[in-house]
Amino acid sequence: MSITADTRGAGTRKTGGGAAGRRRRGRRLSWIIVTFPALWAVVRLGGLEWGWFLTQLMTFTPYAVVGSGALAVLLGLRRNRPAAVVALAACLALAATVVPRTVRAAAAPGGTPLRVLTINLFARADADAVVRLVREYDPDVLSALEITPEKVAELDAAGLAGLMPHRLLQADEGPKGSGLYAKHPLTPLEGLFTPIGHNMPAATVRLPGGASAQVVAVHPNPPLPGRAAEWNAALAALPPASGDAVRVLAGDFNATLDHRALRDLLDRGYVDAADRAGEGLVPTWPNNRPIPPMITIDHVLVDERVAVDSVRVLDVPRTDHRGVLADLRLP
Repeated sequence: MSITADTRGAGTRKTGGGAAGRRRRGRRLSWIIVTFPALWAVVRLGGLEWGWFLTQLMTFTPYAVVGSGALAVLLGLRRNRPAAVVALAACLALAATVVPRTVRAAAAPGGTPLRVLTINLFARADADAVVRLVREYDPDVLSALEITPEKVAELDAAGLAGLMPHRLLQADEGPKGSGLYAKHPLTPLEGLFTPIGHNMPAATVRLPGGASAQVVAVHPNPPLPGRAAEWNAALAALPPASGDAVRVLAGDFNATLDHRALRDLLDRGYVDAADRAGEGLVPTWPNNRPIPPMITIDHVLVDERVAVDSVRVLDVPRTDHRGVLADLRLP
């Protein structure tokens, strides 16, 4: 009898110890998991994305907001409150950087209208579709990236030459080519800055009534392995805003607002038009792929004195980028 009782007691103690061990392991795992969004928040808020991996990771910060929020709820349901608090703090910190992009800023009245369209043509964009967009939305300036000599000919054959007769083109094979098209006269800007990466032509567009703006077609190489330093240098080399002229940088920046390099550029006198219009989270890449667009790397940056009336993101057949159309008013 005593032996049986002792055996049962030992079994009970063994089972209890196993459950406690599982709880301890579960809590350790929870802390390991919650460390990830916590470190993400530190890197994002501190601008610490050194190297290509962290740079690429920051691109997905809007999704980290959702993930860390879901993790906080899950940890709360599992009664791991300390870890849940850490996850919630990471969620709120990241949300503070992301949510403002959905809020439209008030625009000052008056000013000369300027409509800018930027499209990364990927050398394959449907020329007829591009010209239809130009005809429908009637932009003053088109910043065309990854434009080849063959694509220039296709666009002209589709009717772009008649709609936008003024141009400054640096077409090339592969992704290197870029160009500016305009309804109004363009004057090339020589020596404004030294492009790093792809071609980045710059010109002054003169609008009816005497107003003008300097426009740059922007397209640095992406921050892939071995190229993160070049990508940082390319964004740093872009010209700052100027008190003597209104500048517009339009193109594929291969960067989102969660990258320190792009925020540093904004700090030099620019605002992101989509951000100011409350459309800063609308993704532009990849498009026409099995997966839907996920990240926002195509931008129209404008002098902070420029009013932004609206921004639209447009689908373009046969290119992996969506177009960005910005309605601006110059001061």
